[in-house]
Formats: sequence, structure tokens, C-alpha cells
Amino acid sequence: MSTTTGGLPPRAGTKSKTQKSGTPNPKKKQKKKASGFKRFMQILLIVILLAIVGVMAYAGYLFYQVQGMFNGVGPKDSGGTVISQPVAPEKSAKVKPITMALLGTDYRQETGTRLTDVVMVATLNPDTKSATIVSLPRDTYLQLEGYIPNKLNSYYPKFYAKDKKDGTDLAMSEMKTLLGKYLGVDVEYTTVLNFQGFRDVVDSVGGIDINVDMKMCYVDKADGTNINLSTGQQHLNGANSLDYVRYRKSNCSPRTQGSDDFSRNQRQNQVLNAVVDKIQSFSGVTKLGSIIESVDKNMETDIEGEQFKNLLTTYWDIPKQNIKYMPVTGDWKSPYVYINETELANAKKALQDELAGTATHTDQFDQPASTSKPSQ
Repeated sequence: MSTTTGGLPPRAGTKSKTQKSGTPNPKKKQKKKASGFKRFMQILLIVILLAIVGVMAYAGYLFYQVQGMFNGVGPKDSGGTVISQPVAPEKSAKVKPITMALLGTDYRQETGTRLTDVVMVATLNPDTKSATIVSLPRDTYLQLEGYIPNKLNSYYPKFYAKDKKDGTDLAMSEMKTLLGKYLGVDVEYTTVLNFQGFRDVVDSVGGIDINVDMKMCYVDKADGTNINLSTGQQHLNGANSLDYVRYRKSNCSPRTQGSDDFSRNQRQNQVLNAVVDKIQSFSGVTKLGSIIESVDKNMETDIEGEQFKNLLTTYWDIPKQNIKYMPVTGDWKSPYVYINETELANAKKALQDELAGTATHTDQFDQPASTSKPSQ
């Protein structure tokens, strides 16, 4: 693991001034910049996870047609060549539960940033054909032994920046250690996906048909955002679909109606269902190669290609109701989210229960309403 340099959270040593001073003053008021990315990336990563385990395709056709597609998936060397790493039989996803970190970064060419706006940990159990996904708020105030207290979404970009400076490749490994320690599980793999992946997935399935319920207009020249959608049934490409799920407010003249969290969540589920329907259709299955290619261009992972095949052949028929999605909430006190300790304890137990094969499941999108004030 990397050592403490360049502003990275230390793995061990003396406490920082931040640690000594304790929790930041909750009375401090600061207007937090609005962002519609968090829920969107949660949905996107669930889509990718479901694609990995094969929910979005027919098993027989998928197995025989895409065997070769995963030969280019897995850890890569500095030249972009996939490193051949065999998976020991006893470590195969076919015979043992697998726990992985799923990180969604805000990286786009327009911004260049790599903040992890979505942080999830998923455990899959082959005996019960089930999965539990725990989602942590991006602004979680993380105070963990061996690390400088900070927002959860700030650690990966610092690890990544140190990799680039030192010529190492430890950022994903560092995140496995951090999240495993925080949630009390052994995280074996990390997958990092950026926003462009969503655009490309939608384009790969030929776009989606959406009934847009309101006019939307918002322009941000800083990152190239130009949302301009009209009301009514429309066929949206990847860029427009991203606009549809991101829209929060208008700065146009005349202004269009703004959007609250509830409405955005409805739109994001609407888009998710449209994408799933497309991929589950025969035409979507036949396009699986281009979908995988589009994801691969915007994804980094340390999952071996052989393990991808193991995941695919093991979980192709996993029922959606066997995927338990547990968002952990908390109290928003700018600029942090202070995690609800009861929810965090329940999430840890759910992952442990999944590992043990004793987990109970409900539909992944039947999420209880949070009473905490969400991140804006």
C-alpha cells in the first residue's frame, strides 16, 4: 500500500490537527453546490452490476455468444494489455461469495476531476443466487483510524494523483482497504466507472424512448452542459438521457420549472427501466458486444477476465428481487453528511449476512424514504 505523502490520508502514525479538533463546527453555514449526479451514478452502477451478473440477457444465448468478449476484460499493464491472471478454483465466483467496491467518478473530459460521487460495496453469494449492495453518501464524514478525516469522495482522487506522480497503480487497492475497514468486510475487487459510460451504454442500445414530462433548460459553459429538452414522447441518445437525469434547475430565459429530488428519482428510474428493457430485448442481446466495449472504455477494474466469466455464468438468472439495495443515509451539516450509525450497523450486518448466505431480500428499488436531509 502507498505511504503517506503528497497529502494522502496516512495509513498509520500520529493524529492530524483535524483529528484533534474533532467534528467540524456544525453551526457553520455554507451553501452547498447543487449536483444531480449521485442518484444517477447509483442507478448507472446498478445497471453495470446487473450486466456483469447477466440479469440483462438470456443465459443460453449469452453464454455461447459472448464467451470471447471477456478476454479483453481485467487488469491491464501500462501499455493497455490485459494481464493474464488465472483464478484459483477455490476463489472462483462460482463457489464462494465475492465482495467488490463500485466507484462512480465525475470524470469527464470537460472537467478532468475524479471525485467518487457514488461509493457502493456489493456482495454476491453463489449458493443463494443473491446480492446485497450498500451505498454510502459521497459527502460522508469519514473518521477512520489510520486516515485523515475527510469527505469519502475525496480519497480516490488523492490515491489516483499519487499513482500518477509515483508511477504506481495502487489507488483501487487503497480503496479496497479503506472501504473494507469501514464496513467490516474483505473487499476483493474494485471497479471504477465514469459518467461517459452512461452516455455510451445508452448509445450502444440505440437510444431510449422517454415521455419527457416538462421542459428543461440549463446551460453551464464551464463543463459544456447544454440541457434543452421539450415536453412529450422523445427518442433520447446518450447525451440527452444524461441531461434528462441530471436536470435540477434552470438558468435560461425564460426559466423552465425546476426539479426536486423526488421528481429526479422518478426520471432516473424511468431511464433505468428503459435501458434494462432495451438490453433484455433480443436486439439488446445482439448488441452486447458494443455495450461491453463502451463500458470498458470508461471503466477500470481489477477483476480478472476469468472471474468475469465466472460471475456471468453463475448469476445470469439471479432474480431482481434477490438483489438488496441498502442506501445508508445521515444528517447533512455543511459540508458533510454525518452517517446514521444505526443504518451503518444494519448495512454491515447485511453484507455479513450475504456472505453467510442468511440474507433476506426485497426488490432493489423499494427503498425506504429517508428522514434525513439529503446532500444537495
